[in-house]
Amino acid sequence: MNRLSKEKSPYLLLHASNPVDWYPWGDEAFSKAREEKKPIFLSIGYSSCHWCHVMKRESFEDEETAEILNKNFIPIKLDREERPDIDEIYMKAVISISGQGGWPLSIFLTPTLQPFFGGTYYPPEDRYGIPSFKTILAKMIELWKTQRDEIEVSAKRISSILTEEVRAVKGKLTTFPLDAAYATLTSQFDTVNGGFSGAPKFPTTSLLFFLLRYYSRTKKTRALDMVTKTLTKMARGGLNDQLAGGFHRYSVDQHWQVPHFEKMLYDNALLPLVYLEAWQATKNSFFTDVAKQTLDWTLSEMRNKKGGFYSAQDAESDGKEGTYYVWTKDEVVQILDQRNAEIFSKHYGVSEEGNFEKNNNILHITNEPQKIASEMGTSEDDVKQALKQAKKTMLKHRDSRTKPATDDKVLTSWNGLMISALAKAYQVLEDERYLRAAERSANFILNNLLNGEELFRRWRDGEAAVDGLLEDYAFMVMGLIDLYESNFDVSRLEAALKLNGVMIDRFLDKDGGGFYSTKQGKTDLIARVKDAHNGATLSGNGVASLNLAKISEFTSDDKMRSLSKKTVLAFWDGLELNPERYAQMLCALDFLTGQPKEIVLAGKSDEFNDILREIRQTLIPNKVVAFSPDEQDTLTKIMPMLEDKSPLNNKPTVYVCQNHICKRPVNDVEPLKKLLA
Repeated sequence: MNRLSKEKSPYLLLHASNPVDWYPWGDEAFSKAREEKKPIFLSIGYSSCHWCHVMKRESFEDEETAEILNKNFIPIKLDREERPDIDEIYMKAVISISGQGGWPLSIFLTPTLQPFFGGTYYPPEDRYGIPSFKTILAKMIELWKTQRDEIEVSAKRISSILTEEVRAVKGKLTTFPLDAAYATLTSQFDTVNGGFSGAPKFPTTSLLFFLLRYYSRTKKTRALDMVTKTLTKMARGGLNDQLAGGFHRYSVDQHWQVPHFEKMLYDNALLPLVYLEAWQATKNSFFTDVAKQTLDWTLSEMRNKKGGFYSAQDAESDGKEGTYYVWTKDEVVQILDQRNAEIFSKHYGVSEEGNFEKNNNILHITNEPQKIASEMGTSEDDVKQALKQAKKTMLKHRDSRTKPATDDKVLTSWNGLMISALAKAYQVLEDERYLRAAERSANFILNNLLNGEELFRRWRDGEAAVDGLLEDYAFMVMGLIDLYESNFDVSRLEAALKLNGVMIDRFLDKDGGGFYSTKQGKTDLIARVKDAHNGATLSGNGVASLNLAKISEFTSDDKMRSLSKKTVLAFWDGLELNPERYAQMLCALDFLTGQPKEIVLAGKSDEFNDILREIRQTLIPNKVVAFSPDEQDTLTKIMPMLEDKSPLNNKPTVYVCQNHICKRPVNDVEPLKKLLA
C-alpha cells in the first residue's frame, strides 16, 4: 500500500494499492521533488470517471510503467472533487498546451509546481496516432535531462498565462449581454434534439436558467421553447435513467441517447431546479414528474443516515461501463410476460439489434402510451398500468446486478445545490418530504463541516477536511436562502448572512472586484484564480453575485448590492464578447437590471396556503419572500423590509414592493395575481 492508503477520498483510495509510489498533493511531495530535482507527474481524476479507471488498470497497475514513474518522477494523485481549485489551474494549462482538456488529467510540473506539458488519457500502447503513456514518459525524461533550462522558461510562460487577472471595468450595468446571449443561443440551438452543441452533449443547466429568466423578462416564447425542447428530449432519452430516475453526466451522441453513465450529485440537484421552473412557466406536469423522479432517486440512493448527500455513482460495474443499465431484447422477454414485454419494448425502444454495444439497449422513450394502446387495441390506462408494473419488475431484476460504486464523500458545495433543489421542490410541489430532506442536509453541513467561521469542503468517514472554496460558501448561502423562503426559519437566513460575510472577508478581490476561487493565504497554488465561466456546476462568482443582490433586498444593505454589481463588472469584458459563456453571471445581471419583487407575508403562517401557492407556483425568478410574524422587533434588525408590515383587518396580508416602494397590500389571491404579473 502506498501513501494514499491514509487518505479519505474514495478516488485516492482506489489507487492505494498501485505499484506507483503515489503521493497526495502536499508538502511532502513538493519537498521531495525539490530535493531530488525531479519533475512531478500529477494525475487528476475523480472516482466516477470511466477513463480514469481505464488508465488505472492499463498503466498505474502495470509494474513496468510504475517503475518508470517511481524512478524518474514524483507521482502525485489528486481528487478533483476535493480540490477543484488545483484542477482549474492545471486544466487551463493543459488546454493552453494541447488545445483540449478532460479527465484523467495528466500533467508534468517542475519542482516549483509550474506546468510544462500535459494531456488527458494516454493508452498503454501507441494507437490511432495517440502516443502511449510510456512514450510520453520517455520523452519527458529525455527533455528533463537535456533541455531543463528551456522547460523551465516554457513553464514560467505557461504559468504567466494562468496568473492573468480580470478587473472590474468602470461604468453602469446594461442589458446588452442578455440580448446578445439570447441571440447567440438562438443561433446555436439544436432544433431537432434540443441543447446547444453536437456530440458530446451536456445538460448546460446554467444556460437553461438564463433562458427562463430571459423569457420572464421579455416574454419571448422562443426562449421558453428552447428550454422545454431541451428538457423534454433529455428526459425522454438515455441520459435519464428511465427505470429509477436520475440523470447521467452527459451524452456521447447528439440525441441524448448514449450517456456516459456516471451520475453526479450536482446534475441531479440542478436539473430538478430547471424542470420545476419549466413547470412554473408552462404548468405541464411532465416537468414536475421528471423533477420528482430525479429527486426521489437522489433521496433513495445518494444520502447518508445523517442527511448528507454523496457525490457520485460510477459509470461502470464489474469493470465495464453501463452494464448495470442496459438490456438485450432476450432479457426483457425472459423477465416479463409476453404482453408486458411487448408494451415495455414499444415504449422504451427495445429491439433485437439494440442501440448500444453487443445488441444491448439503452432505454429511451420512443412511443407514448396512447399510440401503443391504439396499435394494440387496448386502453391508454391499461398500457400505463402495464408499464408501471413492468418498470417495477425490471427495476427489481436490475437491483440484483452488481451496482456501480458510490463515492460517499459529502461535498459542501454540492449539498448546497441539493438543499436549493429540495427547498424549491417543497415550495412548488408542497411535499413535506423534500423540506425535511433539505433541513437534514443543512443541519449536516452546519454541524459537521462548519467550525466557527471555517467552512470545510469535504466530509467522509467522520472527518471534515479541505479548506472551503468560494463555491462552498456561495452554494451554501444560496441553499440557506432558499431554505429560509421555504420554512421562514430566520436562523437559516442568519446562517446565510454569516457565511456570506466570511466569504466576502476571505475571497473578495477588494481592488479588482469579483471573488477568487480560493481564500487568502493558500501556499500550494501557483495562481489565485477568478473565474465566472459556465461549468458542470454553477459559477461561484455568478452565484455569489446573485446571493449578494438578494441579501441586499432582504437587509436593505446597499453595500451588498454594490458588491454584486462590482462582481458582474469584473467580468464585463467577457460578458460583452461571449456572454453565453457566463450564463450564471447573466442571471445575476438580470436580477440587478430588473425590478426584483420584495414580497412580505404578514399574519399567521398557517393562513397563507393559497397565497403562498400562488407566489411559489408562478415563475418569478427575481424576487425575495419574507415572513413578518406578530413579534418582529428582532427580525426588523435583520430585515428592515419587514418594518411596518402587519396584518390588515386581522387577515393574512401580502405586501409586494419594488425599489423599496410598496403597492397597496392585499388579502386575497386574485388581487395578488395582478401584483405578481
